Amino acid sequence: MTSRLVDVLRRHRAGEPIGVCSVCSAHPLVLEAAIRQAGGEDSFALVEATSNQVDQFGGYTGMTPADFRDRVLELADRHGLPRERVVLGGDHLGPNRWQAQAPEAAMAHADAQVAAYAAAGFAKLHLDCSMACAADPTPLPDALVAERAARLAVVAEGAGEPLYVIGTEVPVPGGAHEPLEGVTPTTPEAARATLAAHREAFERAGIAEAWPRVVGLVVQPGVEFDQAHVVDYERDRAQALSRVVDEEPQLVFEAHSTDYQTPQALAALVEDHFAILKVGPALTFALREGLFALEAIERELVDAPRRSELGAIVEERMLARPDAWAGYSTGDEAAQRLARRYGFSDRIRYFWPDPEVAAAQARLLANLSELRVPLPLLSQHLPDQYGRVRAGELSLDPEALLLDRITDVLRGYARACRPHAEVAAA
Repeated sequence: MTSRLVDVLRRHRAGEPIGVCSVCSAHPLVLEAAIRQAGGEDSFALVEATSNQVDQFGGYTGMTPADFRDRVLELADRHGLPRERVVLGGDHLGPNRWQAQAPEAAMAHADAQVAAYAAAGFAKLHLDCSMACAADPTPLPDALVAERAARLAVVAEGAGEPLYVIGTEVPVPGGAHEPLEGVTPTTPEAARATLAAHREAFERAGIAEAWPRVVGLVVQPGVEFDQAHVVDYERDRAQALSRVVDEEPQLVFEAHSTDYQTPQALAALVEDHFAILKVGPALTFALREGLFALEAIERELVDAPRRSELGAIVEERMLARPDAWAGYSTGDEAAQRLARRYGFSDRIRYFWPDPEVAAAQARLLANLSELRVPLPLLSQHLPDQYGRVRAGELSLDPEALLLDRITDVLRGYARACRPHAEVAAA
């Protein structure tokens, strides 16, 4: 499964300005859009589950690694993408979900988590033991972080020969809690220290032969977003960091939180050796935009008693569970409402699996499937999709419109990662 990924990374290190988009989401429509996009090109889908989404206990999605694998491969089968063109990855694997426990207990859970990912055939594993557990020093010393990561690699080696990504200096998952004024890139010295500590830890753990399969280093390139702002990539500030990979023949950088970067910034990141671009919230943000646009169309066409009331139901369910969004929303009631519904951190993504929300979404799509969406309304609310419908590239089926809105984000990544390739309008 990893041959295409390895080939891209090898070609990147040989001087080609190419990379790969890593889709970090468990939403079925996002996964379908990624599969369909890869199927429309001579490409592959790199799909990653995060440690809090998917684990041996089910994570917050209710899926184990084997469940997630089966969902992705079923989608690939359904849409004609050969299974060898699917690469599964695990992100932030480590004691993240068990930080409140003592280190040994937390790491025992992390061992089991990595074992489950490896046994399920996940071929790219990001080992992240940077978080302090109960009674740990804060911050953790590099040597201890690396020692724990090597321990997890020993577990994974028992199930195969996966590719590894190391490194811990990453943007806050899901976006920053507080308004941002700027982000400082990782220093070259810090990046080299991370590499040295992990290389030594792999040797001490008796798995030095696995080091050539450490293909990615996670660093902070100077990109981030909060609820209302995006910190764009400034390549001049990252040039010294970019040159660090010249010292490691098999290595590229993995850039997290590249969501909402401009197409030009994404292309510059790839050129500067950030060859693995991870994206998640921007995809479910586009999903939300598409659903709310379809609901606006529904309001014009469907009588009130039959409407889905998707937005109202989402609001009701979010208010019932403020723990999922309150930390990302400040200000008065109106400001909090805007942030939880429309913020770049996209806290609304945690509510799409809610049974009441899912039922409303199904009702919305069913209502619009029963009629033909007038082109003027489509132009008003989904203008890019209107253009593709007029060009004969897209149908008026509401789910097709929704998938295409998500794919708009993926197209930007495809162009940045394959600047000279033909990017299909999936």
